[in-house]
Amino acid sequence: MEEKKPSLLKKILTVLISIAIAGLFLWLALKGLDFDKIKVSLQKANYIWVAFAGFFGISAYWFRAIRWNLLLEPMGHKISNSNSLWSLSFGYLMNLTIPRSGEVARSTALYGVEKVPVDKSFGTIILERVVDLVCMGIFALLTLIFKYDALLAFYKAATQQKAVEKKELNWFEQSLLKIGITDLEQFYFFSKIAIGIIVIAVLSYLFIYKKDKLIDFAKGVFEGLKSILTLKQKGKFILYTAGIWICYFFASYLVCFALPETSNFSPADGCFILVVGTLGMIIPASGGIGAFNLAMKFGFTALFISMGKDAVEGGELGLAYSFITLPLQIIIMLVMGLISIPMLAKNRKL
Repeated sequence: MEEKKPSLLKKILTVLISIAIAGLFLWLALKGLDFDKIKVSLQKANYIWVAFAGFFGISAYWFRAIRWNLLLEPMGHKISNSNSLWSLSFGYLMNLTIPRSGEVARSTALYGVEKVPVDKSFGTIILERVVDLVCMGIFALLTLIFKYDALLAFYKAATQQKAVEKKELNWFEQSLLKIGITDLEQFYFFSKIAIGIIVIAVLSYLFIYKKDKLIDFAKGVFEGLKSILTLKQKGKFILYTAGIWICYFFASYLVCFALPETSNFSPADGCFILVVGTLGMIIPASGGIGAFNLAMKFGFTALFISMGKDAVEGGELGLAYSFITLPLQIIIMLVMGLISIPMLAKNRKL
């Protein structure tokens, strides 16, 4: 029992930190905007378009699940599409509790129903992330070509917000001043050194005492990464990958038609929103809450500036959009994840 306490404490701290990050970004997103106008936009929204977006969101799960099979097959593991889907869904559910824990949870769940070694399946998940990064780069390139002015406006909006925050002391810096720490630059400098020493110490500990386990795990991950070189159905892999990102595009773009003020957005605007939203979801906040909202605030502000429209109205509509899209994503994660629990338990192999 005593060995589990540090792990439990670590999980609790991780959840609390992710909630704090979400709260901070949500506060920054809502800061200075008229929430009543956002509320009116939500009331006027046509939620039939949101339902269509939800269909594409769920379809992306299926494409990703069957594509996972293609990556595992070269290693001699032919798994069922349903077990792949429910393992994937369980991983996304875990991401709602502890950010970035879903990858390990997904591999562990798959081991329970298909006995695929965790290190090997984890290697294929890393490979998926690499492929996703390439796809994200393609969408970013399209956005750069067709919405360069909006990207420039987005960068200016983000940097100006950062400059304003630097001028105003946050609550943490105010607390430091109250306890007698007046030289904040020196404090941050020595804090970075301390963090660096801790990181080096942890890495040294892992290398000295956990070297064999790390090497074995790395070998399994490498084998998973190699699977793309021995794919038997490369055409299907490309097709499923395209299907995933087309679904992502429509899941984000169709919500624009739900709001009267954004119903005339072009597909290029949809690409821009997908790229900005993906960047917001990268930040380790619980369920993307706060970070995604702030990204959409900046994103729609930038789009409205590039269109010659009111920037404040753009920010308000960006938040309205985020308050529709993010709950939709979370509902899909919860529904699919909760269904996955009994399905994985039913198919579990002893």
